[in-house]
Amino acid sequence: MASTKAYGKISDAEQAMLDARRCTQKRTIVISLSSIVLVAIGVAAVVGTSVHANNMSSGKPRPLSTSVKAVCDVTLYKDSCLSSLAPRANSSGQVRPGDLFKLSIQVALEELAKAAGYFSEQGTIFNNTMVNETASAALESCRELLGLALDHLNSSLSSSDASNVLNSGDDLRTWLSAAGTCQQTCIDGFDESAGAIKENVASYLRNSGELISNSLAIITWISSITSSFKLRRLMSMPHPSHHLGHHLGHHKVPKWVHRKERELLQSSDLRKKANAVMAKDGSGKYKTIGAALNAVPDKSNNTFVIYVKKGVYSENVRVEKSKWNVMMVGDGMDATLVTGSLNFIDGTPTFKTATFGDMGFRNTAGPAKHQAVALMSTADQSIFYRCRIDAFQDSLYAHSNRQFYRDCNIYGTIDFIFGNSAVVFQNCNILPRTPMLGQQNTITAQGKIDPNQNTGISIQNCTIWPAGNLTNVQTFLGRPWKNYSTTVYMRSMMSNIISPNGWLPWVGNSAPDTIYYAEFQNYGPGSNTKSRVKWNGLKLNLSTNEASKFTVKSFIKGDKWIKLANVTYNPNL
Repeated sequence: MASTKAYGKISDAEQAMLDARRCTQKRTIVISLSSIVLVAIGVAAVVGTSVHANNMSSGKPRPLSTSVKAVCDVTLYKDSCLSSLAPRANSSGQVRPGDLFKLSIQVALEELAKAAGYFSEQGTIFNNTMVNETASAALESCRELLGLALDHLNSSLSSSDASNVLNSGDDLRTWLSAAGTCQQTCIDGFDESAGAIKENVASYLRNSGELISNSLAIITWISSITSSFKLRRLMSMPHPSHHLGHHLGHHKVPKWVHRKERELLQSSDLRKKANAVMAKDGSGKYKTIGAALNAVPDKSNNTFVIYVKKGVYSENVRVEKSKWNVMMVGDGMDATLVTGSLNFIDGTPTFKTATFGDMGFRNTAGPAKHQAVALMSTADQSIFYRCRIDAFQDSLYAHSNRQFYRDCNIYGTIDFIFGNSAVVFQNCNILPRTPMLGQQNTITAQGKIDPNQNTGISIQNCTIWPAGNLTNVQTFLGRPWKNYSTTVYMRSMMSNIISPNGWLPWVGNSAPDTIYYAEFQNYGPGSNTKSRVKWNGLKLNLSTNEASKFTVKSFIKGDKWIKLANVTYNPNL
């Protein structure tokens, strides 16, 4: 059972290190630059925030019952909000929205830590019944996922004491969204054949799921208030551009990045500055990616560069969350290639089938093996530049947090871009390939589970083109995996392989009214929207203002971190 102080995940020393990283505003990034991938799978940036803006930080506090009820009224689970916050607020006298937000994270952490304890013993979850290897593997994934969720909540809690919610509300929404996503991924890991076991898992996680959702709703509400306050303040200033982050410079690395790191990030050839070189022919120090990663210091604030020479590396590689600021340099997306074959049919849950490769990511399991992920990223503010992601079903698992993909080639068949991150794809080639006989292709399956999550898939200025002969194969833009599935295609070229219907239901003949699907100024023979499905959640006449919400600048706040990597990107439409 986890302690109430550290919730079983972060020691005082580790928290101090996280606080130091937060003060220096470091970003963990995943990149491939013609030959580069900066890897930080599972590591979230931590930025301070709290809730004191406008009249929320001044004046006489409201009566306790009124304050708690007002805050809980914005949540989806009002009863659990009131029952969890009222006793804490009563004993502490903390009634301002910012105080209640912090309390909401504390109670969510305690509940999740308690739930995670049940997963430590297989017998508790499975009621001591015999289970197959797939269910046992799903339980193992749950342990890891709940650990990640606890980390996200700890990061949010440690940030809730600061006084900069105007700038950090999006960070907090991102981490809380990721925590909820990790919980849901745990549940989804048990397929329908698991029956009572899946119901048991969902039951153990129900309370913590509601409490995480409550925290997310509260910070979303507070952010909407502070955003309005910030807008009014900026409109009254003579030079608003001075206050919108333009201190970063047009193409400059921010001043808070140390001099050595600035020189490294601006280098035209990172391979020459590698800390470690690996090659299959023995010309480097290491022969495997795993061995090179073992040499990376844990939780280091210094960038560690690994140069991977051209070749095919047959590995299933994980970059653990303790490996901070790792950068891999290769010889191109088709020259340096990492392959693996983990897949669902052979007993590996989708979450665990991810492989890492710097330039090329390929899962060789083939279409008959069902879900077989080539690349998964859970890193916040991750960037993939000029990467090849190559598999069949579920090729790219953009699991959670904020992600950016530029100039990538992405191959697949069913739901081959999926997950619940906030992700923008720019100038990428999306390449549906031939599926199994009788199957149809679906490009996206977005997994937003809560209306307050700031997640979704944005596909901008990309090209959708067949990888092979798809004459007799229907290809759809996506299907709604979850009730709030959010996917937008903007100014992209759609070839004639796209079905006139455009979108496919997950089940039945329609989709939940709560989804948000949109198409904006696309072109090509597959972009004609005349025969699109008639769903309430499909927007075919999106305004420029609405489309702008899904740009790099607005959707993932990329102006604050992508330019750090010296990667080409378009912040706007």
